[in-house]
Amino acid sequence: MNKNGIMEKMPSGETVQTVADAMKQLGDPSRLRIFWLLCHCEECVINIASATEMSSPAVSHHLRLLKNAKLISATRHGKEMYYRAANTPMVEKLHHTIEEIAKISCPEWHDKFE
Repeated sequence: MNKNGIMEKMPSGETVQTVADAMKQLGDPSRLRIFWLLCHCEECVINIASATEMSSPAVSHHLRLLKNAKLISATRHGKEMYYRAANTPMVEKLHHTIEEIAKISCPEWHDKFE
């Protein structure tokens, strides 16, 4: 491919920034664990804290960063906020990549996006 062909395929600055933000957030082990958990279920802060053996304030901090990077979404159920992985192609690819690298099987993943 010549230089002109490569330049035509170059992702936009906005696209690159979105991917860089996501990768930056998933570079933290705690956020990676939380993200992986939320790819499989919807949970509130208290349950995430219990599952990850972290404090609720620490989990809230990580959730805010993941949400700002558009990796998770939140829904209010009564007084509680529940979090889950965002329903986007990028999140789906990141989830599959994490599981492939870690050699984790996730048979129910396909049901979420169909």
